[in-house]
Amino acid sequence: MSVNQQAHTGPPYGQPQPGYQGFQQPAYGGQSLPGAPQSQYGAYNGPVPGYQQPVPPQGSLRAPPTSGAPPPASGASHPSGHVAYSQFEHGDVQNGIPASAAPMQRPPASQPFLPGSAPTPVSQISTFQQYGPPPGSVQQLRNHMAGMTIGSTAASAPPPAGLGYASVPPVSGSVSATGSGLYTPYSASQGPPPPSVSQALPVAQPPFPGQTIPTQRLPAQVPGFTPPPPSTGVGPSSYPPTTGAPRPPAMPGPPLPGQTLAGAPSSQPNHVSSPPPPSTMAGLHPGPPMSGLHGPPPPTHPPQPGYQMQQNGSFGQMRGPQPNYGGAYPGAPNYGSPPGPPPPPKRLDPDSIPSPIQVIEDDRNNRGSEPFVTGVRGQVPPLVTTNFLVKDQGNASPRYIRCTSYNIPCTSDMAKQSQVPLAAVIKPLATLPPEETLPYLVDHGESGPVRCNRCKAYMCPFMQFIEGGRRFQCCFCSCVTEVPPHYFQHLDHTGKRVDFYDRPELSLGSYEFLATVDYCKNNKFPSPPAFIFMIDVSYNAVKSGLVRLICEELKSLLDYLPREGNMEESAIRVGFVTYNKVLHFYNVKSSLAQPQMMVVSDVADMFVPLLDGFLVNVNESRTVIASLLDQIPEMFADTRETETVFAPVIQAGLEALKAAECAGKLFIFHTSLPVAEAPGKLKNRDDRKLINTDKEKTLFQPQTSFYNNLAKDCVAQGCCVDLFLFPNQYLDVATLGVVPYQTGGSIYKYAYFQLETDQYRFLNDLRRDVQKEVGFDAVMRVRTSTGIRATDFFGAFYMSNTTDVEMAGLDCDKTITVEFKHDDKLSEDSGALLQCALLYTSCAGQRRLRIHNLSLNCCTQLADLYRNCETDTLINYLAKYAYRGVLSSPVKTVRDALINQCAQILACYRKNCASPSSAGQLILPECMKLLPVYLNCVLKSDVLQPGPEVTTDDRAYIRQLVTSMDVAETNVFFYPRLLPLTKADVDSDSLPAAIRNSEERLSKGDIYLLENGLNIFVWVGVNVQQSLIQNLFGVSSFSQISNALSTLPVLENPFSKKVRSVVDMLQGQRSRYMKLIIVKQEDKLEMLFRHFLVEDKSLSGGASYVDFLCHMHKEIRQLLS
Repeated sequence: MSVNQQAHTGPPYGQPQPGYQGFQQPAYGGQSLPGAPQSQYGAYNGPVPGYQQPVPPQGSLRAPPTSGAPPPASGASHPSGHVAYSQFEHGDVQNGIPASAAPMQRPPASQPFLPGSAPTPVSQISTFQQYGPPPGSVQQLRNHMAGMTIGSTAASAPPPAGLGYASVPPVSGSVSATGSGLYTPYSASQGPPPPSVSQALPVAQPPFPGQTIPTQRLPAQVPGFTPPPPSTGVGPSSYPPTTGAPRPPAMPGPPLPGQTLAGAPSSQPNHVSSPPPPSTMAGLHPGPPMSGLHGPPPPTHPPQPGYQMQQNGSFGQMRGPQPNYGGAYPGAPNYGSPPGPPPPPKRLDPDSIPSPIQVIEDDRNNRGSEPFVTGVRGQVPPLVTTNFLVKDQGNASPRYIRCTSYNIPCTSDMAKQSQVPLAAVIKPLATLPPEETLPYLVDHGESGPVRCNRCKAYMCPFMQFIEGGRRFQCCFCSCVTEVPPHYFQHLDHTGKRVDFYDRPELSLGSYEFLATVDYCKNNKFPSPPAFIFMIDVSYNAVKSGLVRLICEELKSLLDYLPREGNMEESAIRVGFVTYNKVLHFYNVKSSLAQPQMMVVSDVADMFVPLLDGFLVNVNESRTVIASLLDQIPEMFADTRETETVFAPVIQAGLEALKAAECAGKLFIFHTSLPVAEAPGKLKNRDDRKLINTDKEKTLFQPQTSFYNNLAKDCVAQGCCVDLFLFPNQYLDVATLGVVPYQTGGSIYKYAYFQLETDQYRFLNDLRRDVQKEVGFDAVMRVRTSTGIRATDFFGAFYMSNTTDVEMAGLDCDKTITVEFKHDDKLSEDSGALLQCALLYTSCAGQRRLRIHNLSLNCCTQLADLYRNCETDTLINYLAKYAYRGVLSSPVKTVRDALINQCAQILACYRKNCASPSSAGQLILPECMKLLPVYLNCVLKSDVLQPGPEVTTDDRAYIRQLVTSMDVAETNVFFYPRLLPLTKADVDSDSLPAAIRNSEERLSKGDIYLLENGLNIFVWVGVNVQQSLIQNLFGVSSFSQISNALSTLPVLENPFSKKVRSVVDMLQGQRSRYMKLIIVKQEDKLEMLFRHFLVEDKSLSGGASYVDFLCHMHKEIRQLLS
């Protein structure tokens, strides 16, 4: 296959392509079809299609990375046909958010200068002042270049600390807005510019003595243009060799994550390293410019290999290297002679653009050690990737609520101008770490919680007591309410009640009230909920061993049903149903010697044939239940029935809960498209030809409204549905998922389920699903103070009106995302308040109210808004907004709208908040500098840009999954975590430092782990030491490593123990058990693995991070002009 051909080089997962014979089609789950090899895995919980042998890499990947050094200047090779980029590990700026417009008081992250060393040039992240308009033509560009003053200092004189190195003003050019932008990094042969004092940008540390600095070269953009002679006064010590040199980290202390040592030269020369960018402080000018044209370096060093043409600023495919232009400069000046073809322009150096890894690391270092105290209004919490403790002092913990911005515009005009969505991601029943206190339960007796008379807001720390404590003024609607006599308390000299610290509802952000009978259905207290296990016993389910596996597991799992803190046993009752084309109910009453089966074959009119003995207490009926679970696999062992029903199964569970007058959950284990004659019967409507057409949205919509009506009935009864799917082909997740989705339930999918490789994952998911905390029959309402109101909601729930979010079940992993809009002006003095109130039934049958309060700042200056945003939450919201959009709009429209909105957000910042500079510089807000990289990951996701091998069911599954994910889950889902296992310290408990998601960062001699919340990949390079392979896999050579492993072998050596502990640690952080997939370099599975290296170009046509950043810059400039 031609290296430059943009052909599809093998799908990451999904349908077999013509020419990939011998391998089956997978999806997000894992079992081979007959005759297929057993070693395929799929991207999302599923097998991978086989590929033809991929094109072997030319040359070698780089040597093992070691910390503290840059990517190589010479480049590393990659399998042909794949564009690789080097990414930087040093953060350009710290991730702090200044509290005011003054520069933040944080020490610069620079180290003392070392005498005798050449100063490291500031890379293009530092701020450049633009002089003069950008050159508009070839002649102008020549004149522009000729008139440049290239400032520099001699190598021996160390510059004054704290300011820029050079006293001569830098010349910065513009980045052209055409497709081949002059994205030219600052070159090492010039003196870097002095940052203006108002920006207080500290400079990066100079190199170690005797160390060389890698340079970057300017593209010879103009035919016949020669660089000026090398008389710019740069000492020879600042010229680099053509291979990379180690460079110091930008901060003192331990090596920063992901710093790699340069290695072998390569056939695809894309790595020219840049000096480490300085860690800058966010001050008046939080966003440093990202690029500019800074004059050519003197051509006294050996030319470096050329770059492939990259159409910066557009998503076009890459052109191959230009003929005869291998070097940096095309040789002698050709004044007078006809100009030759221009060599390709230099693309942005990936090491000079914002690095997610660096931002995450900086936040950990800066904010991980101190507890986050919630007493102050509008505080931006640490990132979700930082491990921190929360002390509740009046605002809800960020584990319960995270906002896109903690300082919201005072007016709707300002909000419209910025285009920053105002949203909160709320996780009302979030699990807390053991060191933090669970919300206190407050019992006000028969009178119930104290509330505002008008808006019905619940008592909270922001209510104002007046008239000596006899009345209180509501902080939400300003209405004054009498304090009930039993609740009266005197005020101290500050106007606070004297029992302030004794009452959780006056001093804490989160707490619970015991609800009175008025908060219950039909004005009577609820019964404890029930769990009904409904098992598909059709041919596929029995044959695969699934039925036996479920029955065996349930015998022990029933002892772990959720229970209230101090209860001896769970109050939850259980029932059992099996089904194929008909339904079988089981009487497991404790007085029976053997269980009794009752068959309902009239599926069109579903009813429950028994009441007494269907839902039972586990302890009382233990022996009858055990007997039933032994018998079910035997009863259906010889079944020939392949067809199944689905809707009647849900109806049966619903009717059983109605008859028992309780809420509950159905656990349905289902294997195939329900084609048997029955209500809710479906047909196979999978049609890949609809992709990229206006009808693509129908693939995400249910094929019948029957299930929407059924979901509504389930919600009314408090019947939540969790669905475990085991498909071997299309089963219409978009339709089967409607009831789980609208009842607040979960879907789990194991395509091509195979007992030996998938049982561990399935059983872990089932155990956690059965045991986790769930609130039943839940209603949530979000109240806001005057000026804003909740207008839109995203998540797994049902809404019968515009304010109440109804969920038959809400578990500890589910989030509800709420968008707010202005309906009046806000004031900076009073800020804005949110109160989330969740009414639910606990697993013991107790009716409770959980309250979360949060106060936000309000601003009249856009700079304050941009300084207090949270990019991870913003991306969580944008992904959910886009994933809902695909139900009603063509996917392309949704993608374009996302790009446009983000361009508007960044253009508004550039226009109103950044200090004046040329349009050729890309300036990003400090706390939004990762918006482009994360947005690109959302755009490249399978829902919005599927490869030819992603199945329709995969896309529907992911769409539903993401819609109720929390911020930490979307963060790792869209930008997976990549860890070099060979760098792990076997003696410490910590994880190895993460590296950036690009093939550039991988070394042939290392083993890496990549996780995204659904899968864990272990990638093994071809040159890994044999001893490491022996220690981890228990085999003696690379070729003997089996792709079929679903768990790592337990071996008694430090490396094996360390890697298994890393895997266990990651599994413990995620809500689902991740599928382990072993990927050997150059193996057919590598295509799948590469799909998750999100900074690179994707096989489905997604842009690389560098390309997308250029594209965003172009979009921003168009908006500004």
